[in-house]
Amino acid sequence: MTRDMQAIAVFGEALVDDFGTTQVVGGAPFNVARHLAGFGVPALMITRIGADANGAAVRAQFSRFGMLEAGLQTDPRRPTGRVVVEQDEHGHRFDILPDQAYDHIDADEALAALAAPGMAAPGMLYFGTLAQRGDVSRAALGSMIAAAAAPRYLDLNLRDGQVPARHVLEAIGQAHILKVNEEELQWVHAARGLPRPAGEDVLDAAAAAAANALIDAFGLRGMIVTLGPRGALWLGADGTRLHAAAPDAIEIVDTVGAGDAFSAVFLLGDRLGWPLDTTLERANAFAAAICGVRGAVPPDPAFHAGWLARWQARCRAY
Repeated sequence: MTRDMQAIAVFGEALVDDFGTTQVVGGAPFNVARHLAGFGVPALMITRIGADANGAAVRAQFSRFGMLEAGLQTDPRRPTGRVVVEQDEHGHRFDILPDQAYDHIDADEALAALAAPGMAAPGMLYFGTLAQRGDVSRAALGSMIAAAAAPRYLDLNLRDGQVPARHVLEAIGQAHILKVNEEELQWVHAARGLPRPAGEDVLDAAAAAAANALIDAFGLRGMIVTLGPRGALWLGADGTRLHAAAPDAIEIVDTVGAGDAFSAVFLLGDRLGWPLDTTLERANAFAAAICGVRGAVPPDPAFHAGWLARWQARCRAY
């Protein structure tokens, strides 16, 4: 990547998934920022961790993968975000603990990170909804939105019972690009009170028209609907409708982090000026590859380098 590429600001939670015997640094925004760093894109992650062992683990990941630390805040009183993961015969159960450090992201520190020496204005602002469950962090995001004249990408990434519906709808209204899966799209339709044709697939014209009504209602530039094994759909405010199919052969190890991988490559394509259909195709392919490895982000930097080399080779072939 070029050294003068604008940073992508990533706002939200960096936390530890606690499996009892092992702890893994994660959180959707962290995963996105980590992927971007792997691709050589400067990602300014705005988050808050505790002055504890889990916070040290998060900070070590920032250092290991060359992630910008200007936006990494430390809370002297509250713990680093933690999700307790329990596994049984029915799968995984996640207990997202309340009142964590990422619920108290400081607005002044966030704005100072945006204005840090040598930091150009961000070219995109990525955010989700989980970190907006806390009033303090939600206010910090609002301050960043007011200060940064950058397009805004919202990955809805809903977690049951974590964020009130009114705050989710407010977040959509702050976005330029909205990413949802099919279940989340249904939730937005219901929460906004806009009809969606019953039983219709979003790839069908009637359901796509209903989704376009949401784009108009929220003033979005476009919406991404991820469809799992059926790929992803882009619906633009200008009437553009692009469907990119998923790769034919997908060996699924686990699907953790696939959506975060998709977002990272979409943001990468936006920064590099790829055609939209190319961006969707590559985001699908990379998300499918993440489904073929254990965990949300491969620890080997060569994983990202291999994908970059493949994409650059295709560009030269054109």
